[in-house]
Amino acid sequence: MFDHFINFLRLFRNIPQADIDLIERELAYRKVNEGEVLFSEGQVCREMFFICKGVLRIVSKNEKGNQLTHFFLKENQFCCVLNSFNNNVVATEGIEAACDAELIVLKKQKLLNLFEKLPYLKELITSITTQALLEKIQIRNAYLGEDAAMRYRNFLVRQPDIALRVSLSDIASYLGITQQSLSRIRKNMR
Repeated sequence: MFDHFINFLRLFRNIPQADIDLIERELAYRKVNEGEVLFSEGQVCREMFFICKGVLRIVSKNEKGNQLTHFFLKENQFCCVLNSFNNNVVATEGIEAACDAELIVLKKQKLLNLFEKLPYLKELITSITTQALLEKIQIRNAYLGEDAAMRYRNFLVRQPDIALRVSLSDIASYLGITQQSLSRIRKNMR
C-alpha cells in the first residue's frame, strides 16, 4: 500500500529497510472522492498528503464567497498548506480533491517524530517540497499578463494531464476566468 510513496523517496536517496519499516508505521492511506474537502481554510494544517493517484487543488474563497482554485497537485507530489503546516498558523487556503484520489497521509506529529529518528528524511522532504514550490511559482508566472485564451492554451500545454481530469469550473477558477468565457474560448479553438 505504501510502496508508491517509498519508491518515490528512493528516487532521491537509498533508504535502508529498517528505516522503511519505521516510516511505514507512521503513514496512513486514504481514498477520497471528487469534491471531498481534506482541509478547510481557517484552521491550522496538521496533515501533509502524498498523492499516489488523482489530483488535489488548493482553494480559498474570495470576498464574494466564490471558491478560487490556486493550484492543482497530482501524482508524486506532496500537498499541504505549507505556511500553516510549518508555522502553526491559521490557513487562508484549503485542500479539496479535484477528482477521485488515493493519498498517503503524513500527520505532522508523526512526521516530526520521524524527522527526529531519521534526520535525513526532513532534508529529503524539505528539498522535494521546496523544488515543487519553485515549480508551482514558475507555472503560475507563465500565466501572468496573458489574455484568457492564451492562459487556457498555456494551461493545456503545461498541464495537459490535469486538464483531462478536472472539471471545467475548476480550470476556469484556476485561470481566473468565468466558466462561460472558458466555454467560448474552447468553442473558438475548434
